[in-house]
Amino acid sequence: MNRSLRQLPILPLPMEQRTSPPNSGNHSTSAKTNYPYDALVDSLGRIHSSLRLSVIDRCNLRCQYCMPAEDVTFLPSQQWLPFPMVARLVQILARCGVHKVRLTGGEPLMRPGLADLVRRLNQIEPSLEIALTTNGMLLADQVEGLRQAGLDRLNISLDTLSESTFQRLTRRPGLPRVLQGIDAAINCGIPSKLNALILRGINEQEIIPLVEFAASRQLAIRFIEFMPLDADRAWTQQSVVQGEEIRQTIERHFGSLQPVDRVDPSQPAEDYRLPGGTEIGWIDSVSKPFCAACNRLRLTAEGRMRNCLFGREEWDLSELLRSQADEEQILQVVRDCVAAKHPSHGIDRKDFQPPPRAMYQIGG
Repeated sequence: MNRSLRQLPILPLPMEQRTSPPNSGNHSTSAKTNYPYDALVDSLGRIHSSLRLSVIDRCNLRCQYCMPAEDVTFLPSQQWLPFPMVARLVQILARCGVHKVRLTGGEPLMRPGLADLVRRLNQIEPSLEIALTTNGMLLADQVEGLRQAGLDRLNISLDTLSESTFQRLTRRPGLPRVLQGIDAAINCGIPSKLNALILRGINEQEIIPLVEFAASRQLAIRFIEFMPLDADRAWTQQSVVQGEEIRQTIERHFGSLQPVDRVDPSQPAEDYRLPGGTEIGWIDSVSKPFCAACNRLRLTAEGRMRNCLFGREEWDLSELLRSQADEEQILQVVRDCVAAKHPSHGIDRKDFQPPPRAMYQIGG
């Protein structure tokens, strides 16, 4: 490739559609590490050691907080970044200190041959942690293959235990399949957590049953605030059930919660334990932003790098990867992306505008 990396365009966004890792929470003005390349450090000293890697924008559900109900336009499969290129990029980033990769979508289990990608990633670096976020619909049939390929952790979405509420939220049937997937993950032995999102007027009544379900399965559960990333653009501040409101509901029912020390200062969740030992976490990205400790980068399914879930700019890596550009060229684009990261997502600002792309197009 003859073009200078500095001339590569920032693409406009479409208007539709196993050893202990380094402490990623530290801020530093130095980019020196024990890795072959300098760490990925932004202008505020945030070290980026975590990658959210979307493998597909398609999904078998139509959750209100993410996707439109019908008439969804997805990427053609030819635009998905091929797994060998994904693995090469992760290998390059691992040399800069990235030690956590979370596979997302859409629904990542809809990407054919996903276990092959997990296997490729597992061969890159012994300390690389590979996790997966899924809605659980296809999990029962794939979880054993993922375990054998080297998947380390699972996060499974569960917003309700009622089929009627499930269909209202997701606009599709399928709660029994999700529950089968959760039990299959438990039986398989992959460490798993539940993710729950509470929408005002729809599933507030599920808070206590969800905690009780998690306790019955000896699983941790995390409640995630509704973010302005829905395709229907129905989000408002009033529709958000804040983490503090959920905490109060749980404490009234179960008693006082005990805080759990953070192992990783950059983790987005605040974790607590019930008197019986069940772990509960809150990701309060709207009411209590955690941007100051953010260590994440994101890659879309077609190979565009993002420095923030709510960002409005993307840096194209697909052309470089498909043309087999050298590592220095690829890294320069990644570093340009990191350098352009803003101090915060700005949801609390009056002039905030959500990104043109919805959650399923970016990668959760």
